[in-house]
Amino acid sequence: VQLQASGGGLVQAGGSLRLSCAASGRTFSSYGIGWFRQAPGKEREFVAAITWSGASTSYADSVKGRFTISRDNAKNTVFLQMNSLKPEDTAVYYCAADRVRYRRIVPGTSLNEYDYWGQGTLVTVSS
Repeated sequence: VQLQASGGGLVQAGGSLRLSCAASGRTFSSYGIGWFRQAPGKEREFVAAITWSGASTSYADSVKGRFTISRDNAKNTVFLQMNSLKPEDTAVYYCAADRVRYRRIVPGTSLNEYDYWGQGTLVTVSS
């Protein structure tokens, strides 16, 4: 499966953006998907994840209540709706597919649990 993130841009603090992670390949719907981000000079960190079915999700504490992850398997796409954006949300955002197909629980927060990383999309939040 190949992934491509899009939807980034420049937004003022308090604004919203919706990121998309488009996938190619017939097996997309069998993988959980995670969103990660990497700010300049910092390590890549977990943001949110969703199971292959979309039934379960998890979030980093820093985005809980502001971001929502969802998926449309018919369109081979996972979304990250980001509301109430803060300057500290500025980063390159990446999506990645779980290494395990049809995992019953939400994929974890560790980078090494994921494979098939897509190219990132830059989100810049101005104060």
